[in-house]
Amino acid sequence: MYLQGNLQAVFDALYHMGVIDPVLEMDWGKALDQIADYEDEFFQVLSIANSYQDDPQELMSSLKKFDKKTLSYLAMEVAREYADYHSRETLH
Repeated sequence: MYLQGNLQAVFDALYHMGVIDPVLEMDWGKALDQIADYEDEFFQVLSIANSYQDDPQELMSSLKKFDKKTLSYLAMEVAREYADYHSRETLH
């Protein structure tokens, strides 16, 4: 499953929830080595993010059900998708 749609809406929700700043300070390599331990939660949070992008309040309310680690993985996925998008834009 992939993160699709309005990345800005997901980023904004995570930012307002205070997830983004701590993720920027993390060692992503170390964190991503442990993502397999959160695979089920990660797919669940991706599904929520894809489902509620048009309703910021419902998105934040639904995301609050997940722990900080899972939300951190979502934030990393948002960053990865942004990077992929911008690299494709640069090539074209």
